Amino acid sequence: MTLKQIGDIASHRLSQERLACEFSDVAPLLDATAAAAASSRCHYCYDAPCVQACPTQIDIPGFIRKIGNGNLKGAATDILSANPLGGICARVCPTEILCEGACVRNHQDDKAVAIGALQRHATDWAMARGESLFKRAADTGRRVAVVGAGPAGLACAHRLAMAGHQVSILDASPKSGGLNEYGIAAYKVVEDFAQREVAWLYSIGGIDVKNDVMLGRDVTLSALRMQYDAVFLAIGLGGVRALELEGETLRGVVNAVDFIEQVRTADDLASVPVGRRVVVIGGGNTAIDAAVQSRKLGASSVTMAYRRGVETMGATWAEREFAQTQGVTIVTHAKPVRLVDAAGHVTGVEFESAEGGRFVIEADMVLKAIGQVLDANPLAAGLLTLDGSRIAVDSCGRTSLDNVWAGGDCAASGGLDLTVQAVQDGKIAAESIDTFLAASAIKAA
Repeated sequence: MTLKQIGDIASHRLSQERLACEFSDVAPLLDATAAAAASSRCHYCYDAPCVQACPTQIDIPGFIRKIGNGNLKGAATDILSANPLGGICARVCPTEILCEGACVRNHQDDKAVAIGALQRHATDWAMARGESLFKRAADTGRRVAVVGAGPAGLACAHRLAMAGHQVSILDASPKSGGLNEYGIAAYKVVEDFAQREVAWLYSIGGIDVKNDVMLGRDVTLSALRMQYDAVFLAIGLGGVRALELEGETLRGVVNAVDFIEQVRTADDLASVPVGRRVVVIGGGNTAIDAAVQSRKLGASSVTMAYRRGVETMGATWAEREFAQTQGVTIVTHAKPVRLVDAAGHVTGVEFESAEGGRFVIEADMVLKAIGQVLDANPLAAGLLTLDGSRIAVDSCGRTSLDNVWAGGDCAASGGLDLTVQAVQDGKIAAESIDTFLAASAIKAA
């Protein structure tokens, strides 16, 4: 079997017109009539299960009632006061297993209230009008460094700035946003929304942003602790877990997160190269996003292979179903054992089935999506959990260092590895930091 028979990796597989269609908004905004109809289905439950299912505890019945009454500013205020990244979360949250999954309507007519779409309706209204909604308290003179401008870092910075503290955000990337900017499928977040939301969040004032600054390369944790009254680490998981298989370094084998970033940052989607036959190894949201975008870029066949069953996949049932409607084939109970080599280029992946038999899926491009790992190099060893996989924190996000907190994917907070959970981690840490700064100010006086 030759590489020519398998296919090749190339750009410009589809026309600009076709790509514009493929990468249009996967869930278009509700209009006023549709929003009114959707809001009318809410029972405005007391002690609502949807609120309990939301990591950021948004008053969902409250904001939906306001939408029904035409008070979009009030609805947006309810949402963004609990979740300052409520716009992006309305687009990427797995609502089917969170708020909408808990909706009592599921037990009545098998269709939850469209909470995510209603949340987007209100927050997009506020963003489009540049509604600031919140005011910054008087300056406290206290300075906090936030390392990482992803969801956790942004949420923490916003809360601290509202409290009157001066916040410096240090981020290794050219743009703020973290995974919201670089790690989410392009069809989920269109029209540069991630940057528009970041600009809205920064408009509170009191936040200084330094991009292209990396912890361990440009600044050390010990230096930050000396220069600032408190430090919040929101550095994410910068490393990619290896397959540790023969052939992993072959041409055509790519980290899925790098592929997604390439799609997200491309000025011209047609310029992004993709294989004719793509195999994605993994079962989480990153695997889904990589697989679907491969199809949308023009791959003839895309197979997503997972070593266990669907019940243990990180991707939700809704994500799996969407991928299949886009032409992605999902193969379960398939353990990768070898990447097939032809003249230094991958031509397939050999798998072992649950029964022990082996089979090969042909591929000219393999995307690895089996998880990310913490880059612990710039951190003190004492900050980490016993297995070194995350930063150890308490329920308030405190680390073992007295003026250092951590949250988001890099921290062992016990929550879900979701954008909305990272936002909540940032909020909780900000409240703890604010209490710490107030206490230290009293002590200094």
